[in-house]
Amino acid sequence: MAAQAAAAAQAAAAAQAAAAQAAQAEAAESWYLALLGFAEHFRTSSPPKIRLCVHCLQAVFPFKPPQRIEARTHLQLGSVLYHHTKNSEQARSHLEKAWLISQQIPQFEDVKFEAASLLSELYCQENSVDAAKPLLRKAIQISQQTPYWHCRLLFQLAQLHTLEKDLVSACDLLGVGAEYARVVGSEYTRALFLLSKGMLLLMERKLQEVHPLLTLCGQIVENWQGNPIQKESLRVFFLVLQVTHYLDAGQVKSVKPCLKQLQQCIQTISTLHDDEILPSNPADLFHWLPKEHMCVLVYLVTVMHSMQAGYLEKAQKYTDKALMQLEKLKMLDCSPILSSFQVILLEHIIMCRLVTGHKATALQEISQVCQLCQQSPRLFSNHAAQLHTLLGLYCVSVNCMDNAEAQFTTALRLTNHQELWAFIVTNLASVYIREGNRHQEVVAVQFA
Repeated sequence: MAAQAAAAAQAAAAAQAAAAQAAQAEAAESWYLALLGFAEHFRTSSPPKIRLCVHCLQAVFPFKPPQRIEARTHLQLGSVLYHHTKNSEQARSHLEKAWLISQQIPQFEDVKFEAASLLSELYCQENSVDAAKPLLRKAIQISQQTPYWHCRLLFQLAQLHTLEKDLVSACDLLGVGAEYARVVGSEYTRALFLLSKGMLLLMERKLQEVHPLLTLCGQIVENWQGNPIQKESLRVFFLVLQVTHYLDAGQVKSVKPCLKQLQQCIQTISTLHDDEILPSNPADLFHWLPKEHMCVLVYLVTVMHSMQAGYLEKAQKYTDKALMQLEKLKMLDCSPILSSFQVILLEHIIMCRLVTGHKATALQEISQVCQLCQQSPRLFSNHAAQLHTLLGLYCVSVNCMDNAEAQFTTALRLTNHQELWAFIVTNLASVYIREGNRHQEVVAVQFA
């Protein structure tokens, strides 16, 4: 009886301790959820009250929370500071702590890899690319059992190499991603990796490698059965590359069937409703571009074709449509790709204006390109040579040869693109010829 009483007493004490522990956990959860709720309320207020949101999240730490809550809070603070403030130092500190702590916690992939992804973005923004690369490589190495994050991190590192103009490394990573996607049974994401690789091969002018790759992509896209919007977006990506491939090869007449299919695809996509059902394979959780962006892109490749084919009126018509749509989109969306589309469209229409003799309009549009490039250092870096070339062409059109020479010379210094270089050299040689007594410069520039 005594033993039974002792056992009963022990059981009662254990139950009491468990109840106290549960009450403590419930209390801990309640204060955490309350602070989290307040933080989210302030973040989503109109206008957002970011300072108060940050205060609520910082209030979590004095409670000495468990590691999971601590790591997640550091991630949330880092994300809020990164996206809504200019305090990059504090954002970096919180993201580094989230990444460090989350690596010690099993089954905590979302926090771990989101912290790595955001932290590498921040490093790149601070021009610390040498810190971003090893971080992404380590995250890729330990994410192989998490298909979504493994693919996403591969895309991110490939993009980083692309921005550094290291297209060989970027292509290698996209090839690794395509093979991984095949192994985990995601033909959709395999196609995305391969199409992205095809895009880089086009940028490198490796046209012989592009053709078999596009053939393979075409087969994958046609055979894949899945979400209709995802399938059509793959088809748009494929057809955009095919049109670009033909234009790069100078096969303007071959473009027409592909361009017609592309325009039909974009019409189909515009009638489809976004399906909220998530794919069963986590590796399929990607989307190439929003359909509104795809629509602008189709206008852009149509303008490119019209310019090469000499249909200048058609080029102006589609440029006007695209620019109107871009203005509407930019009121709600600050995606950098929209500014890139806008600059490329303006570059084409400026050429068109100069050919048709609308010099004043061309100058106004050159000014627009300058303003857009001033808003983004990366955009200016990518388009500086084209901008100086357009200014040089404008100077030629108004017979200011000294200024034209200065602009073309600057453009030559800024570009390593073979076709643009040849175009600038041709125009610079024509300036020397028109000025007379510049035979030596003509010869020198031809053999530069």
